[in-house]
Amino acid sequence: MSLALYGHPFSSYTQKVLIALYENDLPFEFRCIGPDTPQHVTEWLRRWPLAKFPLLLDGERQVLETSIIIEYLQLSHPGPARLLPENPAAALDVRFLDRFFDLHVMSPVQHAVNGALTGVADKRKEGLEFAQAKLGLAYAWLETHLAGRDWAGGKDFTLADCAAAPSLFYADWTHRIAETYPALRAYRARLLARPSFARAVEEARPYRGLFPLGAPDRD
Repeated sequence: MSLALYGHPFSSYTQKVLIALYENDLPFEFRCIGPDTPQHVTEWLRRWPLAKFPLLLDGERQVLETSIIIEYLQLSHPGPARLLPENPAAALDVRFLDRFFDLHVMSPVQHAVNGALTGVADKRKEGLEFAQAKLGLAYAWLETHLAGRDWAGGKDFTLADCAAAPSLFYADWTHRIAETYPALRAYRARLLARPSFARAVEEARPYRGLFPLGAPDRD
């Protein structure tokens, strides 16, 4: 087995890569980063001292950053699910959407999570308020963008949806998507029903107590 992935099941960015691996049924070894697997932590930090995951190994080649990992998989381990279109203009649109979900949905969620992890009430409040404001803007834009679409880029499931699934999953926990955004709510539901993401959600279910804002009794 040449592929190995260092990460954690509850990590949104780990899930983003897991979705891509599951979409193409690629065999890999999952090396969980946590207190019960110090050997994986040591090797991960040796390979990437910046201490960010996931990290993909393909033999001795290491690949970092989720979008790059997914593009690398398409180049080096192509499968039936093409996650980046062949057409350059269409691929550019997908890359933009991928960045949108990472930067304008997941980043505000992470800001709120970081505030809560401090244990300081004022920082928790500031983090939540910041996230709610930013997510409100993102939700409004997505509602318009998703009208008439099955997936973020159109009719095909792509890299953008790999980014969207965990981002919107945790975003809705942080700032509930209102019923006034029916297209966005329906899109999130389709993502949850996608077998690749449903598998990632189930694998992460035992870790829900780690969510510092309180994991809701749904999903």
